[in-house]
Amino acid sequence: MIETVQSIAEEVLEEIQSEFPTIGLADYQKKVRDTLHTREEWTEEQTQQLLLHAAVERITSEEPNWTFIAARLYLKQLYKQAAKTRGEAGSAYGNFLELIHLLIKDGVYDSQLIAAYTEDEINELGKVIDPDKDQLFTYIGIVTLSERYLAHTLNKQTAELPQERWLMIAMTLMMNERRDQRLQYVKEAYWALSNLYMTTATPTLANAGKSYGQLSSCFIDTVDDSLQGIFDANTDAANLSKNGGGLGIYLGKIRSQGSDIKGFKNVSSGVIPWMKQLNNTAVSVDQLGQRQGAIAVYLDIWHKDIFSFLETRLNNGDERRRTHDLFTGVSIPDIFMEAVDNRGDWHLFDPHEVRKVMGYSLEDSFDEKQGEGTFRKRYMECASHPQLSKKTVPAIEIMKAIMISQLETGTPYMFYRDTVNRANPNKHEGMIYASNLCTEICQNMSPTVVVEEKTEDGKIIITKDPGDYVVCNLSSISLARTVMDGVLERLIPIQVRMLDNVIDINTIPVLQAQLTNQKYRGIGLGTFGWHHMLALKGLSWESEEAVQYCDELYEQIAFLTIQASAELAEEKGEYPVFRGSDWENGVYFEQRGYGGSKWQQLKEKVKQSGMRNGYLLAVAPNSSTALIAGSTAGIDPIFRKEYMEEKKNYKIPVTAPDLSAQTTWYYKSVYFIDQHWSIRQNAKRQRHIDQAVSFNLYVRNDIKAKALLELHIDAWQSGLKTTYYVRSTASDIEECESCHS
Repeated sequence: MIETVQSIAEEVLEEIQSEFPTIGLADYQKKVRDTLHTREEWTEEQTQQLLLHAAVERITSEEPNWTFIAARLYLKQLYKQAAKTRGEAGSAYGNFLELIHLLIKDGVYDSQLIAAYTEDEINELGKVIDPDKDQLFTYIGIVTLSERYLAHTLNKQTAELPQERWLMIAMTLMMNERRDQRLQYVKEAYWALSNLYMTTATPTLANAGKSYGQLSSCFIDTVDDSLQGIFDANTDAANLSKNGGGLGIYLGKIRSQGSDIKGFKNVSSGVIPWMKQLNNTAVSVDQLGQRQGAIAVYLDIWHKDIFSFLETRLNNGDERRRTHDLFTGVSIPDIFMEAVDNRGDWHLFDPHEVRKVMGYSLEDSFDEKQGEGTFRKRYMECASHPQLSKKTVPAIEIMKAIMISQLETGTPYMFYRDTVNRANPNKHEGMIYASNLCTEICQNMSPTVVVEEKTEDGKIIITKDPGDYVVCNLSSISLARTVMDGVLERLIPIQVRMLDNVIDINTIPVLQAQLTNQKYRGIGLGTFGWHHMLALKGLSWESEEAVQYCDELYEQIAFLTIQASAELAEEKGEYPVFRGSDWENGVYFEQRGYGGSKWQQLKEKVKQSGMRNGYLLAVAPNSSTALIAGSTAGIDPIFRKEYMEEKKNYKIPVTAPDLSAQTTWYYKSVYFIDQHWSIRQNAKRQRHIDQAVSFNLYVRNDIKAKALLELHIDAWQSGLKTTYYVRSTASDIEECESCHS
């Protein structure tokens, strides 16, 4: 037996030497041979595990290529497990059609696949699978993909392999394309995915082709100020959460504590008890057994409950008023930031009382121009109205409460509502009150209201006026791989088509979300691997060159994305409320200062052909899918060049991607980077993104209040729409997975 297992080990050593001739093998060889001689009996499986673990132990910043060797050894095991499940032998990848039949029979794949595609088509598509593309994976990448996303049988046996997951996503998203073009689109989508030029968001990655789950990343609801509206919102949150969606929920319309109900004064309990209900939903309705629900709640900075809201995640105080499982965000107008900067007063109101006394909802307006507009006019009217009660506090006291919570919990997120609404290309159709769970989505919102309940023929008929219930459909470009290979112009058109098709294929269990999805056809094409790309290009993070390159690259991405959506509109039709939008009237292009013949031609094209999608670009955090693609998360700098990724029962060593003697100088740790440089980059990026960016602020836990305040002021003055977590060296922050793309 020892001779057999030694021959397996020697074969692996030869493979490594041939593929990685510069790798240092001596220590690895010694570890393997010494361990093999510790006992007589070794199974083949035990030998493979030994070889894998010995390779994983070698992954360091000094020898980063061991991650690829470990990945190959892991894949060998994966291939064997899949072959056993499928009753196949021979090549790594078996018969694709037989896999589909196996998993349909098991109830994992949707039978719609074989209804949509003929056997000849599936067999033809099976031929495009390229097993060599598996060699692109790092060890952490293939482990993450295998454990979280590859389809298994119901009894948890390995069945689907990586390239089959990519092809399954491509087939699912192209299912309804014209039959004469469909296979070509599938092959192009497979090209994009298998080369790791892009990743789809977690729900699409996990659920495409399957009989359960849905494909959209996250959702945003606006809660009506009524008992029915509040409880309906909770039910909708539960239904979306169980299907794998993350939620942003705007609570700003709900009356404050001490408000009246039906004329009875001082009886309302405010927003906190309803947050407790949502907190219970997040914990009790998990996402397909994989993780608990993820919900972010937003409140206006002028709401009378704002101080209680900012305390809900703190570790001290009254636990009855704590919601530790909810994330928080504040909706902030320019006039508040001005009051903070000038150390002025700030007035807090009850939104119900404002509606009753003033005849309008304060949250339903914004400043159309910087320094002037409807919101500040109405805010000052409210402040001076003798019949309207208000609480007046120094603005800086609210800002202090925000920063205390951020340093302890990472939240609240910051949502700069005037900046967002001024840039909204669909302001002709509504307002944006808040963002989503990861702060990158900004789309029109409104509450769903029950109009009538009646009985008819022994049945209960409920009529609702559906509001705009935002749906996020996400995928992201791997910047380092795509830009360095020069394929952006080829990639973006197929990526936009894939995202657009999610809208028609997906079934959402909340009907008003389904309607909103069709109304705006909003997508969120994003990016990851910014730091990875800077390192490959030899650009320092804290440099004018990086800031300038950020402006140039994201302008190119914006141009190609808008162009792709306009071309899709020519082919399939414009989104239903295109007419009257800033896309149609050209304001979108003028606002951003897009000049030159190229942009003018595109502006005219959009006016004539329309746009397929009302919202286009959004940069999500995408840390888990960036790991799969072997790159850095979102637009963030790295934490460190070498770290341990913690899994449930073990740890995996990870190094910065493409770490070498040349790139190491450009991988500066985030906690040593001046965050004002990051803000400058993101200001350039934000100009070209119609929605927003998941943008974290990284600070030392001993940061002075003044320095943190300066970062917030800089972010707001620089035109950022949102900021995500404040990540301090002392905070332990949970990642949102729904928006990973």
